[in-house]
Amino acid sequence: MANVVRAALVQATWTGDTGSMVAKHEEHAREAARRGARVIGFQEVFNAPYFCQVQDPAHYRWAEPVPGGPTIGRMRDLARETGMVVVAPVFEAEAPGFFYNTAAVIDADGTVLGTYRKHHIPQLEGFWEKYYFRPGNLGWPVFDTAAGRIGVYICYDRHFPEGWRALGLAGAQLVYNPSATHRGLSAHLWRLEQPAAAVANEYFVAAINRVGREEYGDNDFYGSSYFVDPRGRLVGAAASDVEEELLVRDLDFGLIDEVRREWAFYRDRRPDAYEGLVRP
Repeated sequence: MANVVRAALVQATWTGDTGSMVAKHEEHAREAARRGARVIGFQEVFNAPYFCQVQDPAHYRWAEPVPGGPTIGRMRDLARETGMVVVAPVFEAEAPGFFYNTAAVIDADGTVLGTYRKHHIPQLEGFWEKYYFRPGNLGWPVFDTAAGRIGVYICYDRHFPEGWRALGLAGAQLVYNPSATHRGLSAHLWRLEQPAAAVANEYFVAAINRVGREEYGDNDFYGSSYFVDPRGRLVGAAASDVEEELLVRDLDFGLIDEVRREWAFYRDRRPDAYEGLVRP
């Protein structure tokens, strides 16, 4: 039986300050709601530039409490106003010296259902994330929302299959993957990994990337955001690789049950044989 959920994502260019960046996303969300969307997701640390291109203590200024900070407060108001579920990734300050790359999942009534903290933290040229973020410690939550069962995986996480599978085992129907990735080798992986994860785990994936050049470093974020279904097929076209864009797509969650009957990957798993995979 069809269970169609209209979902949205935003790939955006950096405006220069948090206030105008949040306002821009609020306007995209209102447009998505006018077009009938029930859930929307934003890019990695959507209310800030991708400051991890450099190591500078000044960038701790972008961090704020979750859910008690101003950005998540505005996102709660936005969810209530639009009646949409909102996936809002921010730089979280939990306590002095405790910072995370986090996404809050806010239900359509403005309730913060919980957060996901990025598990896998890179530390290489242009992605100095260990300088800022601790590894996530909240597991792989899947949230029962007004738009369905939604999970989150963040950027570099996507290279690791274990979290994708954990979200599937927890019943995710749609996983948002907010990212900040630039041109080069990762462009090939961008087209490959999320469709492969959607097939292997038999759910929908919303792959979101930043777009355009920003003030820190010289990385060119290439957008190309998309939705992909449990058969690994794009749902509509991908977004531009150079322009800001709002995507709104209809996702038939009924396809998940169909695919899981046809491709019985969960039935045929062998967890009894996988013990060695968790050894360092």
